[in-house]
Amino acid sequence: QLQLVESGGGLVQPGGSLRLSCVASNLAEDSYAFAWFRQAPGKEREVISYISSDGARTDYTDSVKGRFTISGDNAGSTIYLRMNSLKPEDTAIYYCAAKTVLRDYLTNWDSGYEHWGQGTQVTVSS
Repeated sequence: QLQLVESGGGLVQPGGSLRLSCVASNLAEDSYAFAWFRQAPGKEREVISYISSDGARTDYTDSVKGRFTISGDNAGSTIYLRMNSLKPEDTAIYYCAAKTVLRDYLTNWDSGYEHWGQGTQVTVSS
């Protein structure tokens, strides 16, 4: 069973930056596509970024385009989310998610995720 563990959250002032990490373990022989989701208090969880299993394709929701960057290491076992120019509305719990390559082929970039981390809190406040 694939396991995902996020880290890197914290308290940051508006305009500041953070880098979130998601370490994947028990990858076995499969390759995975990954995404970052977030859930703010009182709101539904939303997908914010995606990276394909080979790293060739990335996608972002409009609210974070130009500010956030998703990337992965060569082994495909750690996914990062670099967040710049943070705003108070970015405050949320951030979750890492993964789906197999087959499931990635059959679903849109913003759906079909089977594996989830426990989340890391990001708070943007002065």
